[in-house]
Amino acid sequence: MAVPKRKTSKMKKRMRKAANRYKGVQATYCPACNAPAVPHRVCKACGTYKGKQVVNVD
Repeated sequence: MAVPKRKTSKMKKRMRKAANRYKGVQATYCPACNAPAVPHRVCKACGTYKGKQVVNVD
């Protein structure tokens, strides 16, 4: 029967468990056009960021 040589540290244990808790990037909605947008990025649909027009979208 295999027995571990050393005690598993708290950090190793928590890092292993954290991988199961990750849900990915949560989708938010653009306040200008209500299209789904990635947080802290320019909206691909309308080109606004923090209420300002940043990029011209055709």
